[in-house]
Amino acid sequence: MLMSLQVRDFAIVEKIDIEFDAGMTVLTGETGAGKSILVDALGLVLGERGNAQLVRDGAKRAEFSAEFDVSKLAAANSWLTEHTLDVDGECLLRRVINADGRSRAFINGNAVPLSQLKLLGELLLDIHGQHFHQSLGRRPIQRDLVDYFGGLLEQRAELATLYSSWLAVSERLQSLLDADADRASRLDLLTFQLQELESLDLAAGESEQLLLERQKLQNGSRLADGVTAALDALIDSDANNANSLIAEATRCIDSLGEFDASLMPVIEILNTASIQVSEATESLRRYGDSIDMDPRRRDWVEERLDAVQAIARKHRVPADEIPVIQQKLRDEFDALKNSEERGRDLEAQAASLHDDFLSKSKALSAARSKVAKKFSRKVSEAMAGLGMPGGSFQVAVTPLSDGGERPWGIDNIEFLISANPGQKLQPLAKIASGGELSRMSLSIQVIASDGSAIPTMVFDEVDSGVGGGVAEMVGRRLQQIGEHRQVLCVTHLPQVASLADQHFRISKVSDGKSTRTGLQSLGKDERIEELARMLGGVEITRKTLEHAAEMLAGARQKRA
Repeated sequence: MLMSLQVRDFAIVEKIDIEFDAGMTVLTGETGAGKSILVDALGLVLGERGNAQLVRDGAKRAEFSAEFDVSKLAAANSWLTEHTLDVDGECLLRRVINADGRSRAFINGNAVPLSQLKLLGELLLDIHGQHFHQSLGRRPIQRDLVDYFGGLLEQRAELATLYSSWLAVSERLQSLLDADADRASRLDLLTFQLQELESLDLAAGESEQLLLERQKLQNGSRLADGVTAALDALIDSDANNANSLIAEATRCIDSLGEFDASLMPVIEILNTASIQVSEATESLRRYGDSIDMDPRRRDWVEERLDAVQAIARKHRVPADEIPVIQQKLRDEFDALKNSEERGRDLEAQAASLHDDFLSKSKALSAARSKVAKKFSRKVSEAMAGLGMPGGSFQVAVTPLSDGGERPWGIDNIEFLISANPGQKLQPLAKIASGGELSRMSLSIQVIASDGSAIPTMVFDEVDSGVGGGVAEMVGRRLQQIGEHRQVLCVTHLPQVASLADQHFRISKVSDGKSTRTGLQSLGKDERIEELARMLGGVEITRKTLEHAAEMLAGARQKRA
């Protein structure tokens, strides 16, 4: 259950600390005081998206912390242990939103991605918003509620994955069939292109080698003259070549060695230089012998490069990518040649996936029909307890109108309602009465939540549109839930507020320059005053206070 909530610098909230008890807790206050802001704060600390506009004016950041007791919550404990975030049955969630829009999330003091905070939050607390009834008429919402109640979400997710696989294979098969229309002409073109490329037979890196060879052939005379001049300088000239000069220097130093032994290492250096001159000479001679002055070889290289450039221009690629294009065309050619066999394989694969999808869809449909009966019965019973005796609710599970398949299966799911005895069942979306829709929304949310193990439920003004005796019925239903789970309820109804185990009043305080939201835990006398305000409006009379006291006493007596 939720133990405490701390909020700092959020919207018009400067600082609020709340400690929650088990059972049913209500938050009341004037319209605009910030009651729903606290619900929004809970959503943020549980991983909902936020932005810089949520930070109070003048503050550097908004901070939210919520402490939960998860000692008896197996799913949350398993999740925390799996992610190495468990701390002795406790769970502290923290969220920080900076004024520049950056956000950070923490679980038990460890920084985590927002997605992890949201996953854990879904195991701890369930928020039912005040505008839920507006979306209740939508088919996807109705389908989600039934599948959630019946524990069918995992089965539906598996079906959606299977549907995606079947669709992907079917699209590949259709692409192959569409390509068959142009298959013959494409094969002819590929055959011609491959023959041309195979005739060229360009090896990887050959074009670059040809360019280097052409440059060498075009400058053969200059290369030969340069090599001859270098050899003359090293060894071939009659006098003053490098080899003879080094030899003379060696003799001179050698003759001086008997006078100073420290000159002897110079002899080693000169000997090394002599060896390197000899090696350079041999390399230059070999290179000179390799210089090809044959004009026929030069013409062949030019023709080869012209052929390579022509093919490169035809395929609009650099010359060095011609082998890559050749392999790509070969792969396409082989694929088209084998397309008939691939088509049979894809057809068999698509048929197998479709059969599997249909089989699992029928199993899910049967499970939904079974769940729909139980869900319908429970919601109808809840309607009677919320001032709609004789009303009827039914979940209609029917085949899709077009007889097709969807990621969620082969069913249409629609909520039908008869609010009064003898009235024909009709789609919930066509209900005109806001009060009836609010009560239906509450009934459905409460019953759907029976399919989960979430210990804390938050109701944000879900009792709007009702009053009088029905309001008390709504309160009693929330109180009954509070006997088994923790319930937090934002309400404007004194009938609901009087039934709470814990009561907080939210108020808005302004000094003319800034506005802040404050929170107060109410004792017995303060609760009577707050209930009187909710009953009587601006002017609170003695009779209003007596009525409020009587309402609170009656609630306690009925609870006892």
